[in-house]
Amino acid sequence: METAKQQISDGKTTLGIELGSTRIKAVLIGEDHKPLASGGHEWENQLVNGIWTYSLDDVWKGISSSFSHLSAEVKNRYGVDLAKTGAVGISAMMHGYLVFDKDGKALVPFRTWRNTITEKAAAELTGTFSFNIPQRWSIAHLYQAILNGEDHVKDITFITTLAGYVHWKLTGKKVLGVGDASGMFPIDSKINNYHGTMLEQFNTLAASRLGRKLQDILPVVLNAGENAGTLSLEGAKLLDPSGVLQPGIPLCPPEGDAGTGMVATNSVAERTGNISAGTSVFAMIVLEKALSKVYPEIDMVTTPSGRPVAMAHCNNCTSDLDAWVKVFQELAVLSGAKIDKPALYDALYYKALEAEADGGGLLSYNYFSGEHVTGFEQGRPLLVRTPESRFTLANLMRTLLFSTMATLKIGMNILTEKEQVRVDCLLGHGGLFKTKGAGQRLMAAALGAPVAVMESAGEGGPWGIALLAAYMLRKSGGETLESYLAQKVFAGNTGERAEPDPKDVEGFEVFMKRYTGGFAIERAAVDHL
Repeated sequence: METAKQQISDGKTTLGIELGSTRIKAVLIGEDHKPLASGGHEWENQLVNGIWTYSLDDVWKGISSSFSHLSAEVKNRYGVDLAKTGAVGISAMMHGYLVFDKDGKALVPFRTWRNTITEKAAAELTGTFSFNIPQRWSIAHLYQAILNGEDHVKDITFITTLAGYVHWKLTGKKVLGVGDASGMFPIDSKINNYHGTMLEQFNTLAASRLGRKLQDILPVVLNAGENAGTLSLEGAKLLDPSGVLQPGIPLCPPEGDAGTGMVATNSVAERTGNISAGTSVFAMIVLEKALSKVYPEIDMVTTPSGRPVAMAHCNNCTSDLDAWVKVFQELAVLSGAKIDKPALYDALYYKALEAEADGGGLLSYNYFSGEHVTGFEQGRPLLVRTPESRFTLANLMRTLLFSTMATLKIGMNILTEKEQVRVDCLLGHGGLFKTKGAGQRLMAAALGAPVAVMESAGEGGPWGIALLAAYMLRKSGGETLESYLAQKVFAGNTGERAEPDPKDVEGFEVFMKRYTGGFAIERAAVDHL
């Protein structure tokens, strides 16, 4: 306690803040890289005029709220004010569309990664580049706005991600970590910068309508470990309106949630991989060699140090499952039972382990929004059963959990079966893995690969970006990020590992046949409901 108190007073800690889909979380870590305090703020996206968005006012309300809760915990636990820290890192949901004019004014509401409104642009850019451009990437949103003839395009002087926007307002620097930048525009891993040939191809395609070269409006790309500016007086007030936090603190390059997930699971070296399972779900594998061809289901991004990564990303994971849990929570309250939310999740997840291997003939689609992997531009959450299905609580919960993994399985099959990509073990993190052994066991069955979860899995991205801030602050000489994490942070910690259970694997395969065979049901719901 005294050591931690001294580190906080001396400013030897590092602070990570991540803006996730449903929560903004701040984590303060000590010199041993372990969390000292945290603070959070819940928020939700809104569907406004057909666009999934968050207001920028809510961004700052959420950030200052999470920092305030963190500061209060520091004061209560250690008896000192959080006036300074050694370094700060900002992370957020990747992709999306945030554009500004010459005066720094937002030209349109934030268009998040969740939107599936750029199909034409994504397809045309994929063909032009011979490189997969997913619908949620920033460049797809920009080109779609150009194709739509949207009036604001001519006024764009800066385009960035949510993490890049927050970092810009805190420091004045229009920069981005290479991992987050790889979700805006393709990266050439030989130079860890935007792909030069593709930049010129885009300029030929769109510069006359954009009015300037793309490279002039994109953020500058930085690698892990580089200094990305310092906290300004205005930025300090945005973080901490109370005025206690001092300006002048260095910031590491802002990163996306994919990169911070890699860091938080020590999955930044070749043949390592991780699964992030929350509002969305994605699996990432650091490649030993390039893929043989372009796959629309597979994104090519990078680690925060620029190594090429194959990502299977799905828009939908736990939103529908969470809605069911809320219904059960209402029932618990109605019956007078006293059970908190984490305990309810645990009880329901463990109940799923008692179910029939295939979920008893039930079928669920968790499509709260569109799902590009399976070709749905909109989503309709569905639960379907036949008169012969065994509709029990256990089967229902297993089916809902299987539905969070099914689309990911389709993407991962491309890597493991068509490309023979090898991974020693997948590290799981995110809300799906918080109930010890449940989601982990079923995910191992779904993907047919070992899944490990570390004790730190619940810390996730905010801890990951705090580690990147610590790496910038404390790396020695030419020490790589891979070496720093392996030797100074994780030191042999590989997590608790679950092997695929043959009965679960067989049950999931039966469920998948039902799942892929029922797409016409989901299509009918989208078309008629």
